[in-house]
Amino acid sequence: MSAKSATHTGTAPPRSPQSSQPSQSPHQPTSSSHGRHVIAVVVLVPVLVAMALWAFAWPAARTAPRDLPLGVAGPATAAAQVEKQLTEHEGAFEIHRYADETAARDAIEDRTVYGAVVVTEQGPKLLTASAASPFVAQLLQQSVTRQAGGAQVRTVDVVPAAEDDPRGSALTSSVLPLTLAGIAAGAVVTLLGLRGRRAIAALVGASALVGLVAAALADSWLGALTGNWWAQAGALGLAALAVGAAVAGLAALLGTPGIGLGGLVVMLLGNPLSGAATAPEMLPDPVGTIGQWLPPGAGVSLLRSISFFDGAAASAPALTLTWWAALGLGAVLLGSALKRRRETSEPTAPEHEPALAN
Repeated sequence: MSAKSATHTGTAPPRSPQSSQPSQSPHQPTSSSHGRHVIAVVVLVPVLVAMALWAFAWPAARTAPRDLPLGVAGPATAAAQVEKQLTEHEGAFEIHRYADETAARDAIEDRTVYGAVVVTEQGPKLLTASAASPFVAQLLQQSVTRQAGGAQVRTVDVVPAAEDDPRGSALTSSVLPLTLAGIAAGAVVTLLGLRGRRAIAALVGASALVGLVAAALADSWLGALTGNWWAQAGALGLAALAVGAAVAGLAALLGTPGIGLGGLVVMLLGNPLSGAATAPEMLPDPVGTIGQWLPPGAGVSLLRSISFFDGAAASAPALTLTWWAALGLGAVLLGSALKRRRETSEPTAPEHEPALAN
């Protein structure tokens, strides 16, 4: 049959071979995207390791007193000589002068100083507060003994640590679990899709239970804390809420990556810079101060004040935790409102009626 007759019969021309090949989806990963992912992993992992080493190892390797508040009490002439000896360590101590031993004890109980050297006729007498920091109490004892030429120095622990936790190990170890509990609460609230008031109710309820459980373990079981039980539970719950609200708030504004960012801040910065094992003044400047602006450091300081010092110097860390919690919960509400607005403003796709077949 000729080509002309085939055209008259109505036979459709053959399709092009290219039309039978499936087109590649724009969402299908290509080799170039895989290469970028590999490079991102190779670069990101060493950066995270470097940050972790800097945050954990560097402060530990540079631990030393830096403007550590220390009192000197006694007669003016003798106290001036002791102060001169202490200031030979340039930048180590911040000296506070007191008239007598009673005033120095009051300053220690108010958490104004970590200890005091009292000049007496029998020789120097050291007042410490192991509840504020067992590490600092031992450091002061070694320093004063060295200045006394190795002679035995009378030491009085004005505010001792708990009998069942004299080294403060249990209190120090509580920082990491509280941080993890807050991160977990913020992450679960985000992943479950809770928004607005429901998210806030879940965060507050979970933090309250965390505070009760932590107080039951640290105080009632381990005996690592003393003082008012309910105040301790409130401090522990507020610390957990500050972390959880921060993580959930960042996730509400930034999406799921906000969980990683919040966890990175409180874990790689807040935990090692808290000064829980030593004291904020024992860390290099300015990380000791920065650590007290983050929830883990503020939580430890608040817990020490409530447990051992009848709430002395508790206002600053309590205010820090409250700000973190308030800003985080506010971010949760803001993120929920923004998402709701985007959902209502997005135009719906028009429905197409199916085409009739010939």
